[in-house]
Amino acid sequence: MSLQETFRYEQISSKAYEHPADRAATAALRSVPLMDKVLKRLMDIGHERQLRQVLIGNAVQISGTQVPELWARYNRLASVLDISPVPELFVTQTPMANALTVGAKRPMVIVYSGLVRNYSSPEVEAVLAHELGHVLSEHYYYQTALQFLAMLLRVPGGAVTTVVGIPLRAVYLVLLEWARAAELSSDRASALVVGDPLITCQMLMRMAGGAIDGMNLEAFLAQAARYAEEEDLFARWSRAWVEASLSHPFAVKRTRELMSWVGDGDYDRIRGGAYVRRGQEPPAGAELEGAVAHYRERFVRVLETAAGGVDRVLRRVEDWLRPTRDGGTAPGPEDVAGDEL
Repeated sequence: MSLQETFRYEQISSKAYEHPADRAATAALRSVPLMDKVLKRLMDIGHERQLRQVLIGNAVQISGTQVPELWARYNRLASVLDISPVPELFVTQTPMANALTVGAKRPMVIVYSGLVRNYSSPEVEAVLAHELGHVLSEHYYYQTALQFLAMLLRVPGGAVTTVVGIPLRAVYLVLLEWARAAELSSDRASALVVGDPLITCQMLMRMAGGAIDGMNLEAFLAQAARYAEEEDLFARWSRAWVEASLSHPFAVKRTRELMSWVGDGDYDRIRGGAYVRRGQEPPAGAELEGAVAHYRERFVRVLETAAGGVDRVLRRVEDWLRPTRDGGTAPGPEDVAGDEL
């Protein structure tokens, strides 16, 4: 048994490694009037139960008797972050290399078969560790809301009316921006769990370019540095506009952010045992408060642009969601079974 297999960050708090953008965006999301109420209503209408049924019916739950080697590795990774109980793990038949964590109350990790089949064990572990970072940070609540909104916006047959479609998309865009910040934290968790930031960077490179031979990590790191140093303002604006529609930052940006964090010394400090424990999280400082205000302003601007006011947008969405308790507008499993999770 290797050192890494017995390594554990006892009682580590997610605040030990979370990216400032993630902490700020999450705090800003919670501070937007009515946003929490709308998302709670979204979570209350049975979507988690529907999603669980889709998974049970169209995926394989990994366990001690189903792909036991993968289950054992997954449990070991959860142990490194001192996560208990270990979330359920599913594999779904999808040729892409990807994974995600959902579940408003009970997190579930879903991994795509293309990842498990085509990528090396360290790369698969880096992805699983990334998802467990989402679990420890409790990102899964907002991630689930994001997935449900994506489902609603894709449902065929006009289930989302024109009146509510724009406000619903505004909420979706706000959650997309939050999600991009959250990914930066989980990349750090991945590096901490696998014990080598370069493995996480390699995973990012391979997920961006595919599982092909001959990829050079050193060249990819240099590419990430060139990306960060781009001086053309139009190029910067263009890539920001494209990224606004994505749930994940570009892989080169994630790589650059991760290696900058490692270079600042935080990775080695945490590996050495100097990290924040659960229940000992310090209060937010002035620097974080400024970042929270920045994200809150951005979120409010998106909502106001959609329909002329934050309250108006969120009340429209809330009113539209209310009938779903009686089977009105919510998509059922038949609507999403073919979609990517």
